[in-house]
Amino acid sequence: MTRVAVVGQGKLGFPVAAYLAHRGAQVMGIDVDQDIVETINRGESPVPSEPGASDHVRELVASGALRATSDYAEAIPGADVVVVLVPLLARDGAPDFTVLDAAVAETARHIAGGTLVVFETTLPVGATRERFTPALRSVSSDVLVAYSPERVSSNRVWRDLETYPKLIGGVDDPSARAAADFYRDHLTAEVWVLASSETAELAKLAETTYRDLNIAFANELAKFADEWSVDVTEVIDAANSQPYSHIHRPGVGVGGHCIPHYPHLLQASTQGSPLIAVARGINEEMPEWVVRRIEKEVGPLAGTSVHLLGASYRGGVKEAASSPAHALVACLRARGADVGVSDPYFTPAELRRLGLPPGTGDGAEVIVLVTDHRRYRAIDWRRYAPALIVDGRGVLDRREVEAAGCRYLGVGR
Repeated sequence: MTRVAVVGQGKLGFPVAAYLAHRGAQVMGIDVDQDIVETINRGESPVPSEPGASDHVRELVASGALRATSDYAEAIPGADVVVVLVPLLARDGAPDFTVLDAAVAETARHIAGGTLVVFETTLPVGATRERFTPALRSVSSDVLVAYSPERVSSNRVWRDLETYPKLIGGVDDPSARAAADFYRDHLTAEVWVLASSETAELAKLAETTYRDLNIAFANELAKFADEWSVDVTEVIDAANSQPYSHIHRPGVGVGGHCIPHYPHLLQASTQGSPLIAVARGINEEMPEWVVRRIEKEVGPLAGTSVHLLGASYRGGVKEAASSPAHALVACLRARGADVGVSDPYFTPAELRRLGLPPGTGDGAEVIVLVTDHRRYRAIDWRRYAPALIVDGRGVLDRREVEAAGCRYLGVGR
């Protein structure tokens, strides 16, 4: 039985640890948050909304296949494989290695020769070989090191693990072979061995940055459509009706742990790309553009009651990381608007802790749909009449909104 330590038990690290345990490994999760450790060891999921992991955590803990600790000295020395899934975010446009460096340093203190360390955290190109391998091999030169990026999304981690090819790049051939053997033993998906850790790092950054570039183009199309009074949704559907076009959808802003951060990691790996920088700027500016568009409809916003539907960056999840709700609140407050936020996944107290002002939307003059939560599509808009309804995700039926006595405004619609 393979003994695995998974460093980081957050929204991705815990489901990965649980999946590996479910697939027959002996897994110990490591996290500095003692509350998370205790939750796992009670047989409970620290990410309750995650299917698979939450369904099986109790039996995995009861059987001894899965445990958690905050002590690297307890988990690392006995591990055959160490999987690192500590988030690396961009701060002010540059990667902040503080937390990840600390995790690698603690791992290196306790690592034994022959152990395989796999980084699944998204990294700048070259970081696996140049930043982390020297630290890991400072004690033993035969530590094996590989990069295999996570390619999963919250609330569907187990499904994604079984769907998308697992990309692997080693810092040398023995590391690549060891990582390939490990994942082939514990995943049902294809395993692709790439030429190097740098190849795998760049592939991960490429697939995420592509989405940022594509969304930026969609947002530009939305502005063009608004200028010409056409519906951008119809435009994109028409363009995508042939196989060479795959334009994404515009929206009020891009959020999450990935797209707002990973293009910056790619920029940090190169001399800088004007294309990537422009796309990132377009997407970061969308909340401001939407607020200006609202002003064109209702006039100056000072004293206007505006309510945001949704704090999550994506529908169906309880995650506010880099949510456009934050930028919208700031833009609206700067104009003197009275702003409130609600989200079915967050309590008013949780919204306050996020820095978002809770509200109900009752009596609001402007309602902005920020998050594509499914339940928002079934709202009886008569509740808000005669407010302006701003469809920030392009998912509402204009006719229903207007039939309810409200005005409709979309992003490019």
